[in-house]
Amino acid sequence: MKDSAGELGVIQTLIDRFERYRLPRLLALKKKVDRGEILNDLDVLFMGQVMHDAQQSKPLIDRHPEWQKFCSEVIHLYEQITEKALDNEKNT
Repeated sequence: MKDSAGELGVIQTLIDRFERYRLPRLLALKKKVDRGEILNDLDVLFMGQVMHDAQQSKPLIDRHPEWQKFCSEVIHLYEQITEKALDNEKNT
């Protein structure tokens, strides 16, 4: 899909899905690890899917730099969750 309007539509769909489904779960996982809990297998699978999808979307986002700040903030949230989850694992 090379036309910019079509790509922007795809990006908007991805953002909408992220806001409705992924962000609430990521924020719940952040609270979970901030309480000192560890991630379960389903949480780890979810985090893996988030990273996989982000990698798949990277070429599209690279062509639309106006979305790069948003994406970097999501990556930062992902990093916070994984770092805290690893700390929690070490402390159990």
